[in-house]
Amino acid sequence: MTTQAAKNFSKYYEDWMSQLEELLKLLLIIPRETSYLKDHEALVNKMTTHHKDYYTAKWAAAHEDILAFFAPMWLSPLENAYLWVTGCKPSMIFRLVGVALNQLSDEQLKNVEALRLKIRGEEEKVEREMERQQVAMGDRKMVELARLKSSDNNNNNQLDGLVEVALKGLMVSLERVMKMADCVRLKTLKGLLDILSPTQCVDFLAAISMLQIQMRKWGRKREKFAIK
Repeated sequence: MTTQAAKNFSKYYEDWMSQLEELLKLLLIIPRETSYLKDHEALVNKMTTHHKDYYTAKWAAAHEDILAFFAPMWLSPLENAYLWVTGCKPSMIFRLVGVALNQLSDEQLKNVEALRLKIRGEEEKVEREMERQQVAMGDRKMVELARLKSSDNNNNNQLDGLVEVALKGLMVSLERVMKMADCVRLKTLKGLLDILSPTQCVDFLAAISMLQIQMRKWGRKREKFAIK
C-alpha cells in the first residue's frame, strides 16, 4: 500500500524535476565568456539551492516512510536500477567531470583525484553500514521473533508489539544509512564545485542535470513500450 508520504513526495519530485529542466535550459544558453562570471555564480547558486531543497524534502518524507525511498514509486525501473542507497552513487559523478570538462589545470586534476579517493572511502563506510543493516534482518533476535510469530497463536498481541519494536529499530537504522549516503552525495557536489571555476561549474551542472533528465525520459519511454 502506498503511503500518503510517498504520494506527496512523488508529486514534489515531479515538480522538482520540472524545475530542474528549466534550470538546465538556463545553464545551456548562458554565454561562457568571462564577462558573465557573476551570472555563472548566480546560476550555480540557484542550482545548489535546488539540490539542497530536494534533500530537505527527502529527509522530511523519509522520516515518515523510509521504505518508500528504497523502492521509489516516482522513479522508473531504469532509474531504480542505478540507485545506490536511495540515490546516485557519488563515484559516478567523477566520471562526468572528465567527460564534461576537458580543460582542467594540473592543480584541479590533483584536487579532483584527492576528493575522489576521499569520497570512495566515505562510500565504503556507507556500504559497510548498509550491509550491517541487511545482516541484522537475519540476526538471532529477528529469526526468533519470526519463529514465535508463526508457531504461537496465544500471545499474538504481545508478539506483534515485539515485532513492531524490532522493525521500528530497523527503520531508524535505514533512515540513518540513507542520510549517510546523502551526505556523501552533497559532499561530492560541494567538493567539486569548490574545485571548479564558475564557468566550469556551469558546464558540470549542465552535464549531471542532462543525464538525470535523460535517464528519466528513457525510463518512462521504456515503461510505455513495456505496457504495449
